[in-house]
Amino acid sequence: MILPRRTLLGASAAALAVPRFARAQTPTIRIGVLNDQSGPYRDDGGPTGVVCAKQALEDFGVSGKGWNVEVLSADHQNKPDVGVSIARQWFDRDGVDAIVDVPTSSVGLAVNTVCREKNKVYLNSGTGSSDLTGPQCSPNTIHWTYDTYMLGRSTGGATVKEGGDTWFFITADYVFGQTLQRDTSGIITKMGGKVLGSVAYPFPETTDFSTHLIRAQASGAKVLGLAMAGADTENCIKQAHEFGITKTMKLAALLIQVRGVRSLGLDTAQGLRWSESYYWNLNDRTRAWNDRVRTKTPNEVWPNMTQAGDYAATLHYLKTVADMGVAEAKKDGRATVARMKAMPTDDDCFGPGKIREDGRALHPVYLLEAKKPSESKQSWDVAKVIATTSMEDAWRPLNEGGCPLVKS
Repeated sequence: MILPRRTLLGASAAALAVPRFARAQTPTIRIGVLNDQSGPYRDDGGPTGVVCAKQALEDFGVSGKGWNVEVLSADHQNKPDVGVSIARQWFDRDGVDAIVDVPTSSVGLAVNTVCREKNKVYLNSGTGSSDLTGPQCSPNTIHWTYDTYMLGRSTGGATVKEGGDTWFFITADYVFGQTLQRDTSGIITKMGGKVLGSVAYPFPETTDFSTHLIRAQASGAKVLGLAMAGADTENCIKQAHEFGITKTMKLAALLIQVRGVRSLGLDTAQGLRWSESYYWNLNDRTRAWNDRVRTKTPNEVWPNMTQAGDYAATLHYLKTVADMGVAEAKKDGRATVARMKAMPTDDDCFGPGKIREDGRALHPVYLLEAKKPSESKQSWDVAKVIATTSMEDAWRPLNEGGCPLVKS
């Protein structure tokens, strides 16, 4: 497949790259940030995700360590065949050692296969499907930030506890949406609730959710579960308000991030609940990190949890390369991932954590609620933490995922 020039030449070397004449003498680690640079998930990863990965280089301090790091980026256009082609060309032609981000679960799972085949490191932040650490887990992959089980457990579980025990889903018709509905439905049922129905919509072609909203309202369910992400979630929430759905149903935005809530505006979003593993105003460390990064992003966008995951995963990888040595890290992706699992994680976005045998990165999860306009101090001050789930309890139990790497 021949890819558009803009797709492959979206690559950019990090500012820490050494002059061309010195590269032959200097060991170089190459990291490729692969995500949606132009479509519905652009705001969730996109150019800001690349900035955050590069921030990891700066905070780690590559300069003076005797080796170099370069960051490349490309747009997978939410198409598995495009993502796979870029990954193969990066590995076979461009000497890329690790791929970071990869939202859109269908693309993420496809790239997972390529990284395993090529024995390269895969640091996923953007894919939501919990299958990445379940049936399709790989010794080459670490899954950072969030997944569909975590979202269902935190947002779905809290909603059922408060009486939202009957649900109707509007679901993006691809792997992520299907897995998110599956995992959330399992939690609802386990807690004694019921799913009264669902409707799937074509992704990414859908912008009008009116007929789906009418079906949801007619179901009589108390809760409308939005098993979708990005611009789709924002559009559906806006249309739900326009149709008056929120007067009879509670909205459960199973995946929305802070920029999406800000885009909705607090007049519309106030009271909305959702779950994230990172929020800029959690503590002094998150606030300081946000201040370092936001001025470097396009239009000074404040990073969300997926983009924070790009930073944290890249930083932990660089620490591991330093621990192993560049030559050993480049030689064997599986060995590098194994060393990453053996080392505790700690960064300014997620704090102390660890990586499980199945590749799941563990950190606390926060249930957020959109503030009233009167509570907000500035335009990015959109949420308050109403509950915290510990890293031991937030994620699917290790023995329930079906990962073949887990020893019984």
